Amino acid sequence: MRKSVAALVAALACVAGCGGGGGRGDTSSSPTAAARITVTSTAYADGGTIPRRFTCDAANVSPPLAFSGVPAHTASLALLLQDRSAPHGAFTHWLVWGIDPHTTRLPAGGHPPGATEGRNDFRTPGYGGPCPPRGDRPHRYVLTVYATDGRLSLTAQASRDDLLRALSGHTLATGTLTGRYGR
Repeated sequence: MRKSVAALVAALACVAGCGGGGGRGDTSSSPTAAARITVTSTAYADGGTIPRRFTCDAANVSPPLAFSGVPAHTASLALLLQDRSAPHGAFTHWLVWGIDPHTTRLPAGGHPPGATEGRNDFRTPGYGGPCPPRGDRPHRYVLTVYATDGRLSLTAQASRDDLLRALSGHTLATGTLTGRYGR
């Protein structure tokens, strides 16, 4: 439990202090939340190695995910997957918002019904799996789930910074799942 709390604090500190994806500065404040969502995957444990299937080296599909502890009065969920070890600051691999708050699971490669997938730092919408430079030490990928108090008004072209700005002051709870991958 203490390790999970430390990981959450570190992840939130990185959201507030790291540069934006692809070297852009983070012009938004960090969303804050008092409650905690538990985020798990049957593909890998928190802090474990992300299986190749979920990376650019194989099928490049999103991993299966499960959420619990979402506050009852949540209006929607959002998620953000970032490479925290990217050489030019956090690199966004996946951002999704408008997920039904009653969602408890996403299958591998699943797109949440009715949700919008924003533009990742590969400049495409949807999931872009871990793809660190060959020879680098394994990179750290942090997937954060946010419970919001309202629907977010964003276009499909929204970036990580747009999402974080929209979440600021509207986040009821957060949870993270961290994985590592190297090539």
